[in-house]
Amino acid sequence: MKEILLIGLGRFGSHVAKKLSELEHQVMAVDIREERVNAVLPDVTNALIGDSTNEEFMSSLGVRNFDVCIVAIGDNFQSSLETTSLLKELGAKQVVARASSDVHEKFLLRNGADETVYPERQFARWTAIRYSADHILDYIDLGKDYAIFEVAIPSSWLGKTVAEADVRRKYHINIMAIKRDGQLDMSVTPDTLLTADKTLLVLGSNRDIQRCFHI
Repeated sequence: MKEILLIGLGRFGSHVAKKLSELEHQVMAVDIREERVNAVLPDVTNALIGDSTNEEFMSSLGVRNFDVCIVAIGDNFQSSLETTSLLKELGAKQVVARASSDVHEKFLLRNGADETVYPERQFARWTAIRYSADHILDYIDLGKDYAIFEVAIPSSWLGKTVAEADVRRKYHINIMAIKRDGQLDMSVTPDTLLTADKTLLVLGSNRDIQRCFHI
């Protein structure tokens, strides 16, 4: 469990707040708008109305005590930059900031963000890969040209075991798990049978996975 400071409670920030709550993290949520703060109160440990560009207000939060500070401001370029910079000045351990454009991302990194999240670009990439291929059902980018894909089992593999399909040797990808009826099974063995009612979670380079599944 982590102590997380979440600043900015628009649509993106509120979704982040709910997910962090589901994961049982301790969340302090902040926004300058009262209605947004009230909306997330059921999902967070604590919530405050305040201006994240105000040094006095930010100092009162004890920024150093949080494991991660997330700047989820997406509708005010200047406030996002000022908040990110101020968090670092106040000694934040890790600052993750939401970017809304390529230029925004560059400025955030220059102003103290340790990492950026760019939802529109990431979703665009996911959408392009997911819907331009017949076999791809889901996709998680791991960076450096590697990813985890959820894929339908190709017809040529059906009825074979994992050993018989020989995926690792032929295509240099690893079968991490098998999914059936929404349930994930991590206990994949060479004798696991590949059938049409299952999907695979595979790990590999984008190039190898594209070659394997004809993306």
